[in-house]
Amino acid sequence: MATPGSEEDVLSRYRSPLVSRYASPEMGFNFSERKKFGTWRRLWLYLAQAEKSLGLPIADEQIKEMEANLDNIDFKMAAEEEKKLRHDVMAHVHTFAHCCPKAAAIIHLGATSCYVGDNTDLIVLRDGFNLLLPKLARVISRLSDFAEKYADLPTLGFTHYQPAQLTTVGKRCCLWIQDLCMDLQNLERARDDLRFRGVKGTTGTQASFLQLFEGDHSKVEELDRLVTAKAGFKRSYIVTGQTYSRKVDIEVLSVLASLGASIHKICTDIRLLANLKEIEEPFEKDQIGSSAMPYKRNPMRSERCCSLARHLMTLMMDPLQTASVQWFERTLDDSANRRVCLAEAFLTADIILSTLQNISEGLVVYPKVIERRIRQELPFMATENIIMAMVKAGGNRQDCHEKIRVLSQQAAAVVKQEGGDNDFIDRVRADPYFSPIYKQLESLLNPSSFTGRAPQQVAKFLKEEVRPALIPYHGKMGGKIELAL
Repeated sequence: MATPGSEEDVLSRYRSPLVSRYASPEMGFNFSERKKFGTWRRLWLYLAQAEKSLGLPIADEQIKEMEANLDNIDFKMAAEEEKKLRHDVMAHVHTFAHCCPKAAAIIHLGATSCYVGDNTDLIVLRDGFNLLLPKLARVISRLSDFAEKYADLPTLGFTHYQPAQLTTVGKRCCLWIQDLCMDLQNLERARDDLRFRGVKGTTGTQASFLQLFEGDHSKVEELDRLVTAKAGFKRSYIVTGQTYSRKVDIEVLSVLASLGASIHKICTDIRLLANLKEIEEPFEKDQIGSSAMPYKRNPMRSERCCSLARHLMTLMMDPLQTASVQWFERTLDDSANRRVCLAEAFLTADIILSTLQNISEGLVVYPKVIERRIRQELPFMATENIIMAMVKAGGNRQDCHEKIRVLSQQAAAVVKQEGGDNDFIDRVRADPYFSPIYKQLESLLNPSSFTGRAPQQVAKFLKEEVRPALIPYHGKMGGKIELAL
C-alpha cells in the first residue's frame, strides 16, 4: 500500500476528472473542503457576533479567538472526530473548539447542523453562479464578434438537415447567441432569487433562539436579519423546515441543465459544419486528430462539450426526485445525493463554458467551401425568381413552370445519379425559351439576394439585445483561454 497522501497514493485512487482534468481552480475551490469548512467557521462567528450584539453573554475575547482561527483547520483531527462521532458538524464543532478553548462554550449556540450545512450550500451556490456568469458573458461576447464579422456572408440554410433558403454565417451564430442570452438571464435570476436559510433552529420554528432571548421575538428576528446580512444576502426564507426547501436546488440545476442543452446544440451544429468543411473549431499545430488516420481534424472540443453537457442535463433528475421525497420537516436521504449533484452541475457547467469560449475564440470559416455548396443548391432555389422574371418579360407562368420542372429534374438526375455538378443554369441558358432573361441570370443568382434581412437582423440583435445584456460584465471579459487537457 502506498503511503497515505503520497503521489502514489493519489494516483492509486479514483479522482473525479471534473476536478483533476477539467474544471477551473476557482470552481474547484468553491466546492472544496477548505471552502466548506472555512465557511462553517465564519457562520459560527457571524452567529456569535450577532448573539453578542443582541445581549447574550459572549465576551470580546471569545469573538477574537474565533476570528483568529477561521482558517486554522486541523483536517486530520476533524476526520478522526467524525469517525468517532459519525457526525460531520459536531466533529468540526469539537475541532474548532480545540483551537478556541475560550469560545468553546458558545460555538454553535442555539443552532442546528443545517445552520452551517444549508447556509454554506447557499453561499457556495451563489458564489458558483458568480463564477459562471462572467464566463457565459465572455462566450456571448466572443460569438458576437464572430456574428458581426460574418453578418453578410451567405451560407446554405438547413431545415431537417436538408438544404433550405440561404441565411448568413453571422445570422446562424445569432441563433446560438440568443439561446445563451436566455441562459444568462436565467442564471442571473436563479442567483438573485437565492435567499439565506438564516437562523431557524431544528425544525425551522426558531424555538431554541426564542428561548435564548427569553421570548423576545423581535430579537430573534433581528438575529436572523443580522446573520443574513453578514453572509452577504439581502433576504432569508421566512419559513423553512430543518432545511431550506429542496425545490431551490431544482431551480438552480434547471437553469444549469438548460445551459447544457444550449451548448450541446451549438456544439452539435459546429460538428455538423465541420463535417461539411464549412466551419472548424481551432486545431493546434501539433494536435493529432486520429491515431490511425493522420489527415483527420476531429472536432474534439465540441465533442467534449456535447459529452459533458449531456451529463449536466441528466443531473436535473437528482433534485427533482430529492425534493419529492423530503418527508415533513426533512429527511436525510438528500444529503449524499446533493454532495454529488450540486457540485458536479457547477463543475460541469464551468468546464463546458471554458471549452466553448476556447472554441468561439478560434472558429475558422472556409468561404470557398460555403460558396461551392451554395452553387450546388442555389439554382433550384432560384426557380421562383426565374419564373417571375420570365413573366415580367412577357412569358406565361404555367409554361415557364413546366419548362423549369423538366430542366430541374434533369439537373437533379445528374447530381444524384451521376455524381455531377448542378447544371440547371447551363440548361436554362441552352434553352431559347429563356432568351428574354439571359442577361438577368447572374443577378438572379446572386447569393446575397437570397439572405433577406439577415445582415440587418444581426446588427439590430447585437445592438438592442446582446450588448445591453453584457454591460454588467464589462471589465470581466479577460483574454483568450487555453484549453485544458
